[in-house]
Amino acid sequence: MVMITDRLYKLRHWIGELGFDKNPSGYSVVEGTPTLEAPVSQACTQTQMGSEIYAQHCAKLKEKPWLHRKQWEFVYIVQCLSLHDMLKPGRSGIGFGVGGEPLPALFAKMGVRVLGTDLDPEHAEGLGWIETNQHAASKNAMNNRGICSPEEFERLVSFRSMDMNAIAPDTAGKFDFCWSACALEHLGSIDKGLQFIENSIACLRPGGLAVHTTEYNCSSNTTTLDNTSTVLFRRRDFEKLGKYLARKGHKVSFNFGTGDQPADQHIDVPPYTQEPHLKLQIAEWTTTSFGIMVRKAD
Repeated sequence: MVMITDRLYKLRHWIGELGFDKNPSGYSVVEGTPTLEAPVSQACTQTQMGSEIYAQHCAKLKEKPWLHRKQWEFVYIVQCLSLHDMLKPGRSGIGFGVGGEPLPALFAKMGVRVLGTDLDPEHAEGLGWIETNQHAASKNAMNNRGICSPEEFERLVSFRSMDMNAIAPDTAGKFDFCWSACALEHLGSIDKGLQFIENSIACLRPGGLAVHTTEYNCSSNTTTLDNTSTVLFRRRDFEKLGKYLARKGHKVSFNFGTGDQPADQHIDVPPYTQEPHLKLQIAEWTTTSFGIMVRKAD
């Protein structure tokens, strides 16, 4: 699979600034309150977390609902895949930067064949991910809650070391869906994160679904954090990505609403209290979790 260079991606963004990439078919921005009943690419909000759908998915993950954006990321991924008929026997999925997350085990319990990937231990240790429990050293780390029976987990789940900046070419066109949870903002730059989203789509069969969550700068559409260990994506970054993907025939819609409930208005500042923890301050910006869902061209 051909990797896209930073320079080429910046050229695309420059073309967008000149106005040559008008909204094509397959890309849209919708208004209103984001919901889990009809999710698009959208931000974490309190209203979604109070829904019955949210509680049902939390139960599958063996968690109690609480006002934390990281829990919302897992639920958002599960709901998007469920609504698009991806979580059933015979389906296959690849997860990136899986760490110790419970999603591979849940998908296996539903009959899905899963390949979980993460950085090799040497590189992960250098980035500090092992110390913070954000890395999966083996596939056993993906079933530490006992969500899936050991027999089904062993049969359906495999693990492979992989750098998200260099997705293995032999994964191209092999999977029905792919996902990542709050990993692509750690790839070194905004451009690299956007490139990863596009590159992940190459892993899918026609009509497949890519679902990723990441950091969203909801306080500025101009200045942001970039070219560091954690970057903050702006609305303009997502919109330009959406327009480019739509020109390739993929389908993506966005809802940039960030909620109006009490927990949506609360900004958690360091040292973080963890609840409510939907929005938080990083440097001078306010950020929240944002989910991106792309349907690959048929």
